[in-house]
Amino acid sequence: SVFGEREQREVSRLIQEIGIPDAPIFQCDATKTEDVDRLFSQAGEAFDGKLHGLVHSIAFAPREALSGDFISTSADDFRIAMETSVYTLVALARGARSLMQAAWEGAIVTLTYLGGERVVPRYNVMGVCKAALESSLRYLAYDLGPDNIRVNAVSAGPIKTLAAQGIQGFSSMLEQVAERSPLRRRVTADEVADAALYLLSPLARGVTGETLFVDAGYHIMGM
Repeated sequence: SVFGEREQREVSRLIQEIGIPDAPIFQCDATKTEDVDRLFSQAGEAFDGKLHGLVHSIAFAPREALSGDFISTSADDFRIAMETSVYTLVALARGARSLMQAAWEGAIVTLTYLGGERVVPRYNVMGVCKAALESSLRYLAYDLGPDNIRVNAVSAGPIKTLAAQGIQGFSSMLEQVAERSPLRRRVTADEVADAALYLLSPLARGVTGETLFVDAGYHIMGM
């Protein structure tokens, strides 16, 4: 699913490129209950009432919250960032549950970042959101485990994306990872996607509640 028309055009182009032009695309604002309900109603119709996998890749914070000091974050900006970046995982997992129960299995993967565990200057409220996201996935893994639904996360190294453009000093973050990671390079979007595919696949059928780092080993470094 996508948020708006711009994203829909991009996804349409992508599915044409990879050879699945008939794949359905649904618009959904995951912060709105009615949109989430409609999304899974449409998905149920499109996929014979069953759903095996869900990738949550949603994050947002107002630009003001990503500049200056974290202590200056306003209550409104904090709420918006948390609702969009964290609660949407809960809402989507709840919406997908019945379709995954019908499939007798399911896997949910979300995307996080090292800033949820360590201080990354200027990442600010998004770091707090990622910490909450990682805690949420563990509680979801506990709740959904009896339904044979797994919930995990991929913690990706910094990659040039539209979302990353809003983070001050992002270019220096890229350089630092390339210099200090054990593999002496940055990770690619394909490597992150491969890790997500693993967690969605039966190869990871015994894995839930985990965060898998895909950052060229940067997270293990002390200095």
